[in-house]
Amino acid sequence: MSMLTRKPVVVLLAIAAGIIMLAAGRADWISGTVDGPAGPMQASAVGTDAAPGLAGLALVAMAAAVAATTSGRIARWVSILAMIGVGVGVIALSVRAVLSAPAVLGVVAAEGSGTTGTLEATGSASAWPWVAVIGAVVLLLAAVGAVLGGSRWGALGGKYERPTGDDPTQAGGARGERVDSDWDRVTRGDDPSVD
Repeated sequence: MSMLTRKPVVVLLAIAAGIIMLAAGRADWISGTVDGPAGPMQASAVGTDAAPGLAGLALVAMAAAVAATTSGRIARWVSILAMIGVGVGVIALSVRAVLSAPAVLGVVAAEGSGTTGTLEATGSASAWPWVAVIGAVVLLLAAVGAVLGGSRWGALGGKYERPTGDDPTQAGGARGERVDSDWDRVTRGDDPSVD
């Protein structure tokens, strides 16, 4: 489990999940027959039509993983919650497309023909919605890694923050004496690199 809690692993899992979801969204999720004005015709619905918002959710997942590994504590938890929300949302959209394939195909076909509402349709789902579910599960695994490892992660800007101690504007000199930090010297207009 310790490998799962490392920052690079969390980011790579989330990026892989996003790529899987994006790839699934471009494929045909549902195919069948629609009763149009001119009679029955073959129709299909790609993932981004059958599960509106899928592409956006995949991009949010990748961005949230990067934010979770580079932000402070509060932003990290917001990002982790976003990752969990995206994972659950993609699973819900995918299962809906599988369980209501004819209805989803009828709505997509009606939108494609420029009408409102739905058209009578028969159809079945392919394996692609389940591929999107696999991507969501990988994302949830990344979120678990972020939850378990996040308490040990520092924020990206943490190493550039002022030193803490009695006087945060002072840093220890070579012999232990108190001197201004390089950061404070630059702030005052003094260039420490010419010493």
